[in-house]
Amino acid sequence: MSLFNQIISAIDNPNQQGNSGQLASIFNTVQQLSSNTNTDPSALQSVLSIVGNYTRSALQEKRATEGEQQTEAFVNQFSGTQPNNQVVNLLFSAPQIQQLIQEVAQRTGLNAGIIEAMLPSLVPVVLNLLQTGADPHNPGGSNPVLNSFLDADGDGDVDIADAMQMASRHFNP
Repeated sequence: MSLFNQIISAIDNPNQQGNSGQLASIFNTVQQLSSNTNTDPSALQSVLSIVGNYTRSALQEKRATEGEQQTEAFVNQFSGTQPNNQVVNLLFSAPQIQQLIQEVAQRTGLNAGIIEAMLPSLVPVVLNLLQTGADPHNPGGSNPVLNSFLDADGDGDVDIADAMQMASRHFNP
């Protein structure tokens, strides 16, 4: 099942945390970030896609070294819509952050300073989207949205930016 379908399923499932209010909050945060940084929404979609790819790699590594429960606990702890520098530094090494900023700058033409300033807002938003699959009654239980995201293998499943774009059309927050 694609990431988008997993998110929609989480919205419709009372045993998963996701709800339309959570998605609306995520979309509003992204729109506000676009406005505050005077960044074209399509460029921000590209940024979100790249940040999502780096987040996937970092979470896959975390799952491989610390286990599934620790990875889910990390997502639950640091997901949100408020900027958080700590999550960026806990998830990525300094060289990874620089590589991420450089890739985004090359692909979007955005200033490196703007990109660096956006990361503390974008990483918690990506984690918040992944948290939609968490079971609010069993926080240690399996999260199918997170699992779908981490097990993506380039088989055509949508990425974070695509999933958010489709969900925004579906829910019209």
